[in-house]
Amino acid sequence: MTDSRDEILGRLMLAFHGTSVPHWLRARLASAPAAGITLFRAKNVRSPRQLRRLTTGLQAAASARPGSDGLPLLIAADQEGGQFLALGDGWTPFAGAMAIGATGDAGLAERVGAAIGRELRATGVNVAYAPVLDIAVSPENPSLGIRSFGDDPAEVGRLGTAWLRGVQSAGVAGTGKHFPGAGSTGVDTHHALAVAERTRVDVEATELVPFRQAIAAGVRLIMSGHFAAPGLTGSRTLPSTLARRVMGELLRDELGFDGVSITDALDMGALAQGASQAVDVLASLEAGVDLLLATADRVSQRRIESTLVRASEVQLLDPERSRRSAARVAGLRRWLAGFDDPGIAVVGSPEHAALARELAARSLTLVRNVAALLPLRLAPEARVLAIMPAPRDLTPADTSSFVTPTLAAALRAHHPRVDEVVTQHPPTGAEIAALRERAASYDVVIAGTISATPGSAQADLVRALASAGVPLVTVALRTPWDLAAYPEAGTHVCTYSILRESMDALAAALFGRVPVGGPGRGAPFPGRLPVRINGIAERGHGLVA
Repeated sequence: MTDSRDEILGRLMLAFHGTSVPHWLRARLASAPAAGITLFRAKNVRSPRQLRRLTTGLQAAASARPGSDGLPLLIAADQEGGQFLALGDGWTPFAGAMAIGATGDAGLAERVGAAIGRELRATGVNVAYAPVLDIAVSPENPSLGIRSFGDDPAEVGRLGTAWLRGVQSAGVAGTGKHFPGAGSTGVDTHHALAVAERTRVDVEATELVPFRQAIAAGVRLIMSGHFAAPGLTGSRTLPSTLARRVMGELLRDELGFDGVSITDALDMGALAQGASQAVDVLASLEAGVDLLLATADRVSQRRIESTLVRASEVQLLDPERSRRSAARVAGLRRWLAGFDDPGIAVVGSPEHAALARELAARSLTLVRNVAALLPLRLAPEARVLAIMPAPRDLTPADTSSFVTPTLAAALRAHHPRVDEVVTQHPPTGAEIAALRERAASYDVVIAGTISATPGSAQADLVRALASAGVPLVTVALRTPWDLAAYPEAGTHVCTYSILRESMDALAAALFGRVPVGGPGRGAPFPGRLPVRINGIAERGHGLVA
């Protein structure tokens, strides 16, 4: 018995360019089923109300197909928080997983997850490609960073599961990713195949811990990672997405996951592209993956669809495995149908805005205050120089380029004489030299860095500023490991976010103006490091100014 055309095409998550349903997609949904749609900020999203109209149109187009089962399409987005906000302006901009990790508060994690879930559901999105359950054990991992809750497996599981409970309480399916755990890799799989150099024993003791917890908590989807796991498969060239030992034997048989599995995006450089993509598509299905995550490239989508149809026609796919996948997807859609959508007014609501401010304030971490420089006590005429690099996307899993720098503006709410410099990212040699000279005329310099690394231009800038002989506060605006790039810095803070809420909280804390009983619970810097900074600070470290 072969797979039907409808059954096999119903395993595809489509994507498209446009802020309304294009004619080709309407025709496609009318002629054959699809599991759902993945939405992308730059391609599909302009505002909450526009997105609500779009998702309503998508659901209507799918339900108009003759023979439709009437169940909702899966409509998904990477609304993780922090560096990856797939929906953009109008939604509450929550700091991400590592900020939650710095608070250590599972209740806060659940409240944030529930708020994100309500906002997604209100605009017609019913699947969140989150939480990230990877362990942040490699500072060199360019695509993970603050998307992880930290480097302790139990904590990642505890906080990730709490966030998951919150988002799913709103009727939005959570997605644990990137199975079986990509935290130890050092290559961005958007560009090339990474290798997780971990033994099976290591994976069991570390990477699998949060996935086990999430599965026990009822996570609805799990997303595969496009990286080789030789400790599990014996191969340094086989992506986990395509490995039956990983997606079948480990995920299903050993861990007992009975929800829906989905690939990471199929256009990533870790997988074959072009004509060879057909092989990887079939391999992922045979490995046990339920859904294929396509991107908006229509050429690639047609290639994937023709591969699926032809494979069905020639009986290449195991029919029983396909039936089980179809049943799991149908079960997920039935679960989603059991929830009502909240009104659009919940998106960006005052309650959610207050929660975002609470997370920003409670995550602030003071790592060093050697000369007791903080809190700042400045005369009215004192001059402050605020420096940070221009935000940019460091990986495709990143929306930082949409963020307007607000460090100086936040500081001016507490001190009138603040000058701002936003450098290139990374800063140029000319900028470093000019800022070294300029800094000498200020009373305090506050320098933010974004994922600085040893020997980098950002590290050179910090050292140049330090040589000016002016009190200097360094701020890691993204990953907390920046201090390892300039370990001589004496006053150092981590914010885990460049979002406005985090900059406002930082400015208040620098001047010691956090009210007792306020979001920071009376302490300007209540956060604790959720990761170890090798040779400098241990996990859990944090000072009170």
